[in-house]
Amino acid sequence: MRVILAHNNLFIAGGAEVFYQEAGRVLSAHGNDVAYFSSKDGKNPQNEWERYFPRVAEYKKGSLVKRVFDFRNMVYSRTARDCMKRLIDDFRPDIVHAFAVHGKLTPSVLDACREAGVPAVMSCNDYKHICPNYKMYHHGRICAECAGGRFYRAALNRCCKGSLVYSVASAIESYAQSSIDIYRKNISIFLFASEFMANKTGEFWGADVRWKLLRNPFNSPSFACHPGYDDYLLYFGRLIDEKGVDVLLKAMAHAPRARLKIVGNGPQEAELRELAKGLNLNNVEFVGPKWGDGLNALLFRARFVVVPSTWHENFPYVILQSFAAGKAVLGSDRGGIPELIEHGRSGFIYTALDHRSLAEYINILWDDKKKAVQMGIDAKEWADENFNDARFYADIMRIYREALDARTDIRR
Repeated sequence: MRVILAHNNLFIAGGAEVFYQEAGRVLSAHGNDVAYFSSKDGKNPQNEWERYFPRVAEYKKGSLVKRVFDFRNMVYSRTARDCMKRLIDDFRPDIVHAFAVHGKLTPSVLDACREAGVPAVMSCNDYKHICPNYKMYHHGRICAECAGGRFYRAALNRCCKGSLVYSVASAIESYAQSSIDIYRKNISIFLFASEFMANKTGEFWGADVRWKLLRNPFNSPSFACHPGYDDYLLYFGRLIDEKGVDVLLKAMAHAPRARLKIVGNGPQEAELRELAKGLNLNNVEFVGPKWGDGLNALLFRARFVVVPSTWHENFPYVILQSFAAGKAVLGSDRGGIPELIEHGRSGFIYTALDHRSLAEYINILWDDKKKAVQMGIDAKEWADENFNDARFYADIMRIYREALDARTDIRR
């Protein structure tokens, strides 16, 4: 099969790019012809498809006139649409698989697919298709105020990067794309990594959304199990409001026997350090950012891992990384997290924001070392069975074939 994978960034900037690159790797490994379509950027690795990549608008730089013009191109880029048309004409794909295209490539590239008669599927890794600020979360709380097309709420709440200007621009973007229904008229099947996000999309768009569950690619069997441990539990990730590290610190005040290492950095780091100091936490260590072997060294020797997110996290790779290493995970009940953790077997689920409940589970696994080890082994077994290249390839090809069969159902 000939497949175009479209995503804003070719370089790795986060989990969405990992999904994009890993999907291409698995498809290519099974003999499919894969072309990549992204935006031009100096951080991109060398790629044979670079000549098709468009230069995208930069809203944050230049004069007011330039920024207004660039904003228009961030809503709907004719340049990106035309570049996608050229790639489709030259590559002749059977299907296009879009990932995050808003803001840079823009959903205009989906129009190019429909006009060429090529079916498109789309993996939604965040909530941008229904929420101007991507997260359905702002100023420390869950939010669904834009439901029913009330995107002006984004401006009133200043929920996009805390900026009125950026929030107004994001609201206008959502109104413009909603008015032409650019996603639903061009996409054969929406793909979600969690049933939570699929159901939330249905609440905003209606029950007629055609979707399938496609969990992100992750080859768990390629990682060794590490049941051994040292005397610490682990958090690793960004230090930002929605990750709930403040809840974890409050829990640690009620788990004095346990020791926590925090790996990562971010805008909330200073605030979190102050909170730890105010709580007199002598059992918490801020390690700083670690990647690759440095992170693995800490993960492999952790007793267990905590994912305390307070927003509706869709599909945290942190959980799969931990499971693949043979570590149990304590996770909040937000978003898709409960779909990955089997309560009582591979970890525990607690009520988000309830630091006392989290502390209870920390104490259980800290005091019962055998339980923590066994949960980690069970987690590894589950991850190996459910997250491997063969499973992902079978799932994605089934979806592609269904989209090809249903190409005449795309609304025009």
